[in-house]
Amino acid sequence: MTVRVQTEDFDAGFEINQLRRARRDVGAVVSFIGQVRDINEGDEVSQLTLEHYPGMTEKSLEAIIAQARTRWNIMDVLIIHRVGTLQPCDQIVLVAVSGGHRGEAFAACAFVMDYLKTEAPFWKKEVTQSGERWVEAKTSDDEARERWDKAPE
Repeated sequence: MTVRVQTEDFDAGFEINQLRRARRDVGAVVSFIGQVRDINEGDEVSQLTLEHYPGMTEKSLEAIIAQARTRWNIMDVLIIHRVGTLQPCDQIVLVAVSGGHRGEAFAACAFVMDYLKTEAPFWKKEVTQSGERWVEAKTSDDEARERWDKAPE
């Protein structure tokens, strides 16, 4: 399990390859990359700043991975989340999950991302033509997280 919160960009191909090659019994690696969009709520976004609570954020991400491990038979999980000021098309987050089979790796990757969006202490401030504004939590993210409480395993 690797959790990194950093300002630097990451090479997703390198990171996924490292995860893939770490064990010879890996049969699937599933990944998600989030990036900065140039539009939100109908407004053009020119910049996004992500802040976090150092120490607490990493612990929160580790707890999310621990929950995923209790639900699915997965081998490893990697989360890299960037903080600082980013531009449209910059990468924000990489979640990659390795497992013996694709089904569990897909489910665990989606679970980690859904929980990350609602549980991890990150704050986003975007710059639009109207000025700066904090990005509010979205109901759709809460609904995506809640589906894991209802879904059969």
